[in-house]
Amino acid sequence: MAEIRDIEVVVFDVLGTLVDEPGGLRAAVRDALPASDDASVDVLLTLWRQHVELEQQRIAQGQRAYVNTEIIDGEAAQRVADHAGLTDPTTIARLATAGRRLPPWGDSVAGLERLAQRFPVLGLSNAGRTALLRLNAHAGLRWHQALSSEAVLAYKPAPEVYQLAIDTAGCPPERVLMVAAHAWDLRGAQARGMRTAYVRRPVGDPPTSFDDFDWRFNGLDELVTTLMAR
Repeated sequence: MAEIRDIEVVVFDVLGTLVDEPGGLRAAVRDALPASDDASVDVLLTLWRQHVELEQQRIAQGQRAYVNTEIIDGEAAQRVADHAGLTDPTTIARLATAGRRLPPWGDSVAGLERLAQRFPVLGLSNAGRTALLRLNAHAGLRWHQALSSEAVLAYKPAPEVYQLAIDTAGCPPERVLMVAAHAWDLRGAQARGMRTAYVRRPVGDPPTSFDDFDWRFNGLDELVTTLMAR
C-alpha cells in the first residue's frame, strides 16, 4: 500500500464526490415542474441520468463526436421536458443549466480549504469548462486549479483525462492521489498509476470486494485529517 508521506498532489472528482449531483438535479426538476410528485420527479431524474450516461458511453466508443456536458445536459433537459409536457422555453433553458447549481456536501468547502494549506489541490471533472467554472463559484469550491475533461475531448474513465491531471501535477503518478466517491473513477486513475482514495457519499459507486484502492474513508474530514497528519 502507498504511504501517505509520498503524496505530493491531491486530485478530486467533483460530481458526486464534492457536490450532490443527484440532489441538485432533483431540485432543478422539481423547480421546473412544481406540480410533480416525488415518484414523477424520480422518473424524470432517471431519464436525465440515463441520457447522460448513454451519450458519454457513445462518445467513448467513437459512436459520437465529443460534445461537452452543457450540450448533453441540454439534450437531457429537453427529454425531460418532452416526457413531462413542459413547453416553456425559459424554464427548459434554466433546467438545462442545472449542472451549474449543484449543492456541495457539508464537509466539502471546509475540507478543501484545509487541505489546500498543505497540498496543491486539483479538481478533475467531466463537467465542461464553463459548467465547471459556474459550479465551483456556486458551490464555493476553492481550487489551486480545476481541470475539465473537455481539455482532452474525452470523459472519465478515459486514460487521457487522468493523464491531464498527472501532467498538470508535474510529478510521477504514484505521488498523485485521486479522490472520488466512484469506484469506476478510481479504477481509471489506478490504471494510470495514480494513488487512490475512496470517500463514501450517500450517492456514488462503492468499491467491490475486488477493488484494491490505497485508502477508504467514511467522509472528507477523515481523509483530510489523515493527509494533514502525515
